[in-house]
Amino acid sequence: MNTAAADAGAVTKVPLVRMRGVRKIYGRGEAEVRALDGVDLDIAEGDFVAIMGPSGSGKSTAMNIVGCLDTPTEGEYLFRGVPVQRLTRDQRALLRRRHLGFVFQGFNLLPRTSALENVELPLVYRGEGAAARHREAREVLALVGLSGRESHTPAELSGGQQQRVAIARALVTRPSLLLADEPTGNLDTQRSREIMQLLASLNRERGLAIVMVTHEAEMAAWARRVVRFVDGRVESDRVNPPQVAAEPA
Repeated sequence: MNTAAADAGAVTKVPLVRMRGVRKIYGRGEAEVRALDGVDLDIAEGDFVAIMGPSGSGKSTAMNIVGCLDTPTEGEYLFRGVPVQRLTRDQRALLRRRHLGFVFQGFNLLPRTSALENVELPLVYRGEGAAARHREAREVLALVGLSGRESHTPAELSGGQQQRVAIARALVTRPSLLLADEPTGNLDTQRSREIMQLLASLNRERGLAIVMVTHEAEMAAWARRVVRFVDGRVESDRVNPPQVAAEPA
């Protein structure tokens, strides 16, 4: 085969997320703060990336931009090749609903609402019928190990179970990318390990791409890559050894 022809016919795989020269600047003059200062970052389909760094390093700002909750001041952010900063507010909201799932440290569950109803909520916003909502919510609750707990309210669930409900709620829309902001921050060691086992399983067995902000090296060890932010820049981007990413000690 002609090598030049083969090279010409090769298809370059577009990253799920690509950031180039991204800056986020707040204020002006002496009050100017560069939360991000020229970030280049790629996240592939099916990747599992832990973002670390000290407070004020820019990791949460980067997460907000990836999650279409904020836009860069300068630079380019592409999601599957689409320049997100050129989308309208409504188009970014649609991208969030269709392609992104969010998990937070504080669970953010409705307190007087059952696990099933909490998980159904994103489908209500989509306008899906009751029968379809019930079926899909039960499926993802089973996926996260909560079969039989559908009628329990958050007060009737442990912290680890509440976070599983929050993960199920993020999964019910079948997102391409799960964004987890300190998902184990309110959990003890054992519950934290269970949540990380679940996230690693979703990544490994279902190919779900995950970006997780964490302060804890033990939690970052579950990811495939660890990206460290310092002063609004990417200081390092390293791959975890396979045996570490698969099963931390």
